[in-house]
Amino acid sequence: MANKPPFNAGAQVEHPKFGLGSVTGCTEEHISIKFDDHGEKKFVLQIVLPNLKKSDRQPPAEKRGARKKKAATT
Repeated sequence: MANKPPFNAGAQVEHPKFGLGSVTGCTEEHISIKFDDHGEKKFVLQIVLPNLKKSDRQPPAEKRGARKKKAATT
């Protein structure tokens, strides 16, 4: 029987180097985290697990891309 991954998608975590982030995926071998200031990174779970802390913060609101202004017609 397979072990349950330690973090569910959407869990909030804190890494000592990359700061706060949201788990985007977690398997028995890898974890992907989207960090607020460093983008998405993928780690080997056994290596990074001792450094991760669960965070009780609310997930940040998704940033929307800047809208392009339509050219004014004259």
